[in-house]
Formats: sequence, structure tokens, C-alpha cells
Amino acid sequence: MPRTHHRLRRSAAHPKHVCLALILALAPLAGCMTHATEKPAPAPSHRSAGTPSYRSSATPAAEQPAAPTQVAIPSIGVTSSLMRLSLNADGTVEVPPAEKGMTAGWYTGGAIPGERGAAVVIGHNDTRFGRAVFHDLKKIAKGADIVIRNERGQVAHFTVTGTESVNKKAFPTKKVYGATNGRVLRLVTCDGAFDAQGHPVNNLIVYATLR
Repeated sequence: MPRTHHRLRRSAAHPKHVCLALILALAPLAGCMTHATEKPAPAPSHRSAGTPSYRSSATPAAEQPAAPTQVAIPSIGVTSSLMRLSLNADGTVEVPPAEKGMTAGWYTGGAIPGERGAAVVIGHNDTRFGRAVFHDLKKIAKGADIVIRNERGQVAHFTVTGTESVNKKAFPTKKVYGATNGRVLRLVTCDGAFDAQGHPVNNLIVYATLR
């Protein structure tokens, strides 16, 4: 069962320590994080007249932001519904269960995608059950489109500005989860070689900004 050791203080607005160390018991191909194995809806590759945007003027100003329900990355063929992730009892960040490796998760302690702040989506690379939702995330290129759909059917488009692979022991917590005036998105998965216990030693982080 995969776990993450990104430890956050429940009383703090932003995480203090994050490190996605995922435990994959006896997995021949250790993976990272992910969730529901379900057939996703087609990826919204373009905004259309019939698809409202997060910035749509038709949305009442007093209306509360809607939670995200789907992520799509057309350039690498990824479409997934989003489960909600919070904190474990020990203060670490949840990850999707290994048996739901083809679904990503949105960390509810961060921003809602499209709103001010850093929104974080976590997904497995592989799990003990096989290939997972972010298996091909390493192929994503700068300038790629990431589409987030919310529960009202509105979409937000984010443009990839960069990626980095970091050792889990040196995870850039503030850079990923910290306060920002921008409307940004981070995707996180596992990456790199495996240690003696079969755990991936790195995390791959994708940085994107709202169009």
C-alpha cells in the first residue's frame, strides 16, 4: 500500500515537511501513487462555446469555487477522475490507494485549481498492480496543456512551465505547497531508481500556471 511522508501540520496554512515515500510491498515494479481504475471521459482538449471556463463571467461573484473532478493531459494521453486527498492521522499527505492506480488525487489542503495559490495533484507512476495514471508523466514537455474540469463542468487550462526530478529527502516543500500569489498547479509522482527496499528514490514534479 503506497504512502507518502509529506508531513504537514494540521494547524498550519502550508506544509512544513513533505516527502513522498511510497511503500510498495514486494512489488516487482515499484510505483508511486494513484487511484481509481475506471474508464475516464474524453479529455477536453480545447475550450468550446458550450464549455464554461473557470473565469466565466456567468459565474456569480459570491459563488464558492467548485472542487476539481478530472485532470487531462492530452499530449501524453492522460485522463483521470480526481479523488480527494487530505492528511493521514500522523500528519502525512494521503496518496490514492495502490489498487486504484489509474486515478489521480487532488490535495484538499492546497488551492482549488484555478484559484489563487498552489493546487497539487498526486498520482502513481506504477503500483504493485502494474502501470498507473502518471506512468508517462516524464514525457510531458514545457508548454504542454493540462486541463482541470470541476464539478460544475467548468474547465481551467494550465501551461507547463517546467519539471524537475528531486530526491525525496530533499523534497522542495515550500516550492510545491507554499503560498503564492499566482494561480498555479503542481503534479507529483515517483521517479528515478529504486532503493534496496524497492522504493523509488525521487519525485517528479511538474509546474504549470493558469492560462
